[in-house]
Amino acid sequence: MPEAIAQLRRAVALKPDMAHAWQALAGLLRATGDEAGAARADVAGIEAASKDPVLLRAAMAMGEGRLEDAEAQVRARLAAWPADPAALRLLGEVLWRQGEIEAAVPLLRAAVARAPAFAAARELLVRLLAMGPDVAEALDHATRLVADDPEHGGHAMLKASLLVRIGDQEGARDLYRAILARDKGRPRVWLNLGHVEKTIGNQAAAIEAYRRAAALDPATGEAWWSLANLKTVRLDKADIAAMRAALPHDAVGGDRAEDVAQLHFALGKAFEDQSRDDPAAAESAFAHYARGNALRRSVLDYDPARTEAAVASHAALFTAPFLAERAGWGCPAADPIFVVGLPRSGSTLVEQILASHSQIEGTMELPDMMLIADRLQARVEEGEFADMAALLTALGPEECRRLGEEYLERTRIHRKTDRPYFVDKMPNNWQHLGLIRMILPYATVIDARRHPLGCCFSGWKQYFARGQVFSYDLSEIGRYYAAYVRQMAEFDRAAAEAGHGAVHRVIYEEMVADTPGQVRALLDAVGVPFEDGCLAFWQNRRAVRTASSEQVRQPIYTDAVEHWKRFEPWLDPLRVALGPVLDSYPGVPADW
Repeated sequence: MPEAIAQLRRAVALKPDMAHAWQALAGLLRATGDEAGAARADVAGIEAASKDPVLLRAAMAMGEGRLEDAEAQVRARLAAWPADPAALRLLGEVLWRQGEIEAAVPLLRAAVARAPAFAAARELLVRLLAMGPDVAEALDHATRLVADDPEHGGHAMLKASLLVRIGDQEGARDLYRAILARDKGRPRVWLNLGHVEKTIGNQAAAIEAYRRAAALDPATGEAWWSLANLKTVRLDKADIAAMRAALPHDAVGGDRAEDVAQLHFALGKAFEDQSRDDPAAAESAFAHYARGNALRRSVLDYDPARTEAAVASHAALFTAPFLAERAGWGCPAADPIFVVGLPRSGSTLVEQILASHSQIEGTMELPDMMLIADRLQARVEEGEFADMAALLTALGPEECRRLGEEYLERTRIHRKTDRPYFVDKMPNNWQHLGLIRMILPYATVIDARRHPLGCCFSGWKQYFARGQVFSYDLSEIGRYYAAYVRQMAEFDRAAAEAGHGAVHRVIYEEMVADTPGQVRALLDAVGVPFEDGCLAFWQNRRAVRTASSEQVRQPIYTDAVEHWKRFEPWLDPLRVALGPVLDSYPGVPADW
């Protein structure tokens, strides 16, 4: 082996562009335990391969959007040299750009297995894994990237984003602080640091980080909106002037349209705060909110008719006989507590109360039930079933059990304690209520509901980082609320007739008016004894990632119950869209 290594070193010294010789050298060095030398050979081999005419032509075709040509050229290269890490990585990127992520991932895994120091392949692998449920594997690869190059800010940012996803806010904070210790002039890093400080509960540190980001780049709308979104910071006249100065002359912002929308949301909050003392400021606040919502809505694909059709289909499928026939199917675990409803409905308050109990762990808004539903929907779209109702009808007891077990396994990474129950606060899971009952029949479902005008207006003036595409138009959010109420009402009736699967409802205004009584009822629904700590929920220092993070760190207050009344003159589109749901609250229309 030493002689073979010597001959390969001589070969690459004479001809440094011999990629296959570098690869062979890396393999031999790794076999002898010289990991550092192998890594250097990996890098040299990748650099040599990047100059290969075939791969250069393929990369050029990919850059020009000729993905089929690029794929054909790379595959021809791999036919001659199947283990070429550079070709494997390039084909992985081509397939990813074609939307074939599942086919791309094994190629990238092969590339990093063959050349562990191939950072570009490992980074792309991390990004693709992070798009799916494999967060743990993505984090392992990101950790290797940071270990190989501790001062690479991009790799540290990538790892930090994964730590945030699994709830390790402190680990992410340490990485952001390390990056800023080397370079304090990075507004994006300050912004991300602010997010984790806010989530942890370090409000002063969050404010400082957001203000550093805004000072470095005043056009960073997310920094201003994040300050406003703390709900405890009042932006002053100097802040308003700075934000107005940062607005572009074209009113849209081109590549920074998202920043412009967030600037308008932040200005809306600034004027809303002023309206407490100056009612005339409410009109300015509403105008900025309306502009921000219009900008956001213009880039989103949402059709309220699709939501209403899905609600009708759900009601038609999940009848009392359907539920009774499947009683006891699925996974028997009672661990999950699903808190569903609309955003800004008081669901974070419910979660914080529950998470203050010694037997209940708070996690966050988990995407896993929606991902399971999406995978089932994919089977419909591939033609295996006529529609989702046909698929769900075809599921048997064993498959329901496996799906419930899959949900528990997927969410395990978010559980940090051995408490027997955990909260999944994804509000949109109301759309999958029937599926939840089929696969997790003993899970608790809590429906957090708030006055339609208060809930919908609060959601409309909230800029969400992702999702909630229904919330950027007053009419659309009203229709969405009405659809949600209809589906829950239909399910309530079916569950009552079937004799199982009931949902516990928490009315926000009733929680505010009688907190002790409502908390006792909530804990009874879960099946745990009352604990005084649940009444002192604001003392719980757990991480909270939602827009209500600062509000649930203080005792219940009544200010939010009717805050929408300052904006009542402009809410007619919302009233019309809500229809009879508005007048019947907290009940439901009599003819439903």
